Amino acid sequence: MLRSVRYAVILVVLLAFGGVLSAQVHVSTEDALKAAVKKTPPDYPPIARQMKVFGRVEVEVDIDADGNVSEVKATSGNSLLTGGVISAVKKWKFTPFTQNGAPSKAVAILAFDFKG
Repeated sequence: MLRSVRYAVILVVLLAFGGVLSAQVHVSTEDALKAAVKKTPPDYPPIARQMKVFGRVEVEVDIDADGNVSEVKATSGNSLLTGGVISAVKKWKFTPFTQNGAPSKAVAILAFDFKG
């Protein structure tokens, strides 16, 4: 009896926190771009343009099971450029990704090039 109660408690905890425990899908840049249904382009910050700062900015994007961006972190790039990229990508929307047939969280790396 005690053993079945333990299993029931474990099952309830797993069901309640299933979203926290679920793994996320690592999506290629190409697949992420194909799944993007709303893409706000980043602005070239005027100060960066004036200072002739250019280059690539890469960001890691966390996408929730509904296809919304939950977090964006710059992984490389000039700090004069990264803020605009982060602001723009936070507005993106994706077709939800799936894992084993169910909607899943996802993570992808996106790159943006600024040319002088």
